Amino acid sequence: MQIETVIDKLRKTLHYANNNSAYYKKVFASNSISISDLTSEEFRRIPFTHKKDLSLYNKEFLAVEDSDIFDITTTSGTTGEPVSFYLTRLDVDRLATNEAGSLKLTGATSQDRFQLMTTMNKQFMAGLAYYEGIKKLGAGIIRVGPGSIKSQWESILKYQPTYLIAIPSFIPALIEEAKKLKIDYNSSSVKAIVCVGEPIRNSELQQNPLHTKITDEWDVKLYSTYASTEMSTAFTECSAQNGCHEQSELIYTEVVDEEGNPVQEGESGEVVITTLGVEAMPLIRYKTGDICHAFREICKCKRPSLRLGPVIGRKDHRIKYKGTTLYPRAIQNFLSQENVWPYVIAINADDEGNDLIELICSAKTDKSKLLDSFQNNFSVTPQIKEVAIDKINRLIYGKNLRKPQLVIDTRSNEQAKNLVSSL
Repeated sequence: MQIETVIDKLRKTLHYANNNSAYYKKVFASNSISISDLTSEEFRRIPFTHKKDLSLYNKEFLAVEDSDIFDITTTSGTTGEPVSFYLTRLDVDRLATNEAGSLKLTGATSQDRFQLMTTMNKQFMAGLAYYEGIKKLGAGIIRVGPGSIKSQWESILKYQPTYLIAIPSFIPALIEEAKKLKIDYNSSSVKAIVCVGEPIRNSELQQNPLHTKITDEWDVKLYSTYASTEMSTAFTECSAQNGCHEQSELIYTEVVDEEGNPVQEGESGEVVITTLGVEAMPLIRYKTGDICHAFREICKCKRPSLRLGPVIGRKDHRIKYKGTTLYPRAIQNFLSQENVWPYVIAINADDEGNDLIELICSAKTDKSKLLDSFQNNFSVTPQIKEVAIDKINRLIYGKNLRKPQLVIDTRSNEQAKNLVSSL
């Protein structure tokens, strides 16, 4: 959405942050930001907020009294130490409004029943958001969580959900289990899957190999999503499946290049968000670190909102390897296409500080074929470490993890380095 159409909402957000957040009060004062006379140019003078700011000055972002805090969640910690994030009761209701709107985009109604296959515990915002959103939608919910594959099918067959909410890389294993159990999964109650945490489309919004692998076998609709704890908002595909829609009443989104300038239609850049209507921890011009393609042309569904393509990589996960720039996300798509599973991508550094890529996979993987294919796709080859499947699965599904760990960056994380080197 163009900034001029939401300037009043942005002005209200800035006034609120200036009056209640110690962090933003200092930011606005030190940069002489004129909130009352806010223009698009003045808004873009506001410095970006970075994740390190949120970590270093965490409690200074709070805009409410401690007694007003209702829920405490944390970021996933996939790019460093988890950061605490606070919500009031109003913020939780805002989450519900967001998620109900997101699910409506996929065609869901109060007549549907959702099987939630992500955790609600461990201070995980996504599980809370989906639960509250489904409740606001008036639909039914089965809170299975990330249980065993067999238990997922037991629940599907017993309770007849029409939607699954799941990490897409888990679905092929679900299909294989159905085959073993002789379950006719194409005759099951499931008609759609809301996919979280991983892309199912490429940057041109076409099906990626993982999407194709699932839908070639299972006649279900897959819907992309994009979200983060800091946003308190989700971007979700509509029935046109032409990119994930911004919910413009809840968030203002910029997509910027390395110099901080807006990217053009269809180009990729870093997603920068300003939350609207957040009470406890409003964020202004927060750099997510996610690299996405931006689409501003009106969608086929006639909604005028900004749409984002899938995350093609995280800025801090970018790898400079033998003169080639790579993102782990591209490697994940490649491994899916090559039917490599299970695996973990380790991003390491040598003694000179140069980036290294190590693929941790099982001895059943055809190393020679995989290396040749990797060379053809990326013009470089990684190191490969063969590890027993049970050890890889323990790495992926560690007991304290909230979602599968398919990428481990050891470059500035000694604990992660020790974890990988001990295999």
